[in-house]
Amino acid sequence: MLFSDIIGQEEVKEQLRKQLREERVAHAQLFYGPEGVGKMPMALAFAQALLCPHRKGAEADATCPACRMVANLQHPDLHFVFPVIGAKDVSDQHIDAWRAMWKDSPYFDAQRWYRQLSEEGGKSSEGNQQPQIHVSESEQILRKISLTSQQGGYKVMIIWQPEQMNVQTANKLLKILEEPTPRTVFILVSDHAERLLPTILSRTQRVEFRPLSVAEMSEALQTRNALQSADASRIARQVGGNYVRALRQIHIDEDAEEFFDLFVQLMRLCYMRKIKDLYQWAETIASWKRERQKHFLEYCQRLVRENFVFNFGRPELNSLSQREADFSRNFARFVNERNVMGIMNELSLAQRDIAQNVSARMVFFDLAIKMIMLLLK
Repeated sequence: MLFSDIIGQEEVKEQLRKQLREERVAHAQLFYGPEGVGKMPMALAFAQALLCPHRKGAEADATCPACRMVANLQHPDLHFVFPVIGAKDVSDQHIDAWRAMWKDSPYFDAQRWYRQLSEEGGKSSEGNQQPQIHVSESEQILRKISLTSQQGGYKVMIIWQPEQMNVQTANKLLKILEEPTPRTVFILVSDHAERLLPTILSRTQRVEFRPLSVAEMSEALQTRNALQSADASRIARQVGGNYVRALRQIHIDEDAEEFFDLFVQLMRLCYMRKIKDLYQWAETIASWKRERQKHFLEYCQRLVRENFVFNFGRPELNSLSQREADFSRNFARFVNERNVMGIMNELSLAQRDIAQNVSARMVFFDLAIKMIMLLLK
């Protein structure tokens, strides 16, 4: 991973390059900002530059053995810490799943990782077991940083989602940061830095990441995902600078025609109060896999938002396909100030219930019944 592989974030790149050029690398750095903006890819690019023995100034060689090992997440002086499910589990036990996810895409979020964990071991990460960085991990961190660098240079430890550390782990990490070992660099990568202990925040050099611009996102979607300009611009405006959401939206778009038809069917059946037909509608969606059900609910939330905005008569604020726009001309008046929050809340709750393995048939039929009442407001 090179700095040039990362979408946007030019200010951050220059800040890190300056550290490398001047050989003044802070021993603990906090990469923070919203999810999906490239913090983890940047952490790996920075690590690769630090670990490359042939680096020229601020740029890694990219072809040397060390760079190839970093690219495969197998460099002996590069370590990862991330949330796991079992209280006695440590990151190394799940490193193969971590590498497999990275190979799929270096842009990912907590939802993607927790799904990977669930698929790996058959454990539900969406129920009562919340993935954490447990105290058992702190012993592994201490052991690894006490080792001599195998390649004779830096040792780099990337801690993803440090806000998921329990109190014991956070306190032990604090002691490590207070007494750093030579040529050891900690990179904490956080979506919610405000949840970290103030004492940890005070011992890190903070590197802020901002949402990607519409132009940066659109260009990336065209060059990396082969989207047409119009589709790339539409998605870029929808996702709020989050490239992970953009990737997810691409998959939703692949199902958009069917999702649209089912959304229209739901609204029409609710308006006509056809309970028997609504039950059949719920049966249809209940037959899908849960990931697709969640994507459908995301699509519904987007279309509700778009219809609410449609009422303001500002077409430049809408991101609708032609079919969606044609439908919205008649439907948008049913989404108003009295019910929009209720509709969005019910869709969000349904998405949560699907994630927690509640009966899909019950979730979608219950959603339909509640939607009848909300559309009357």
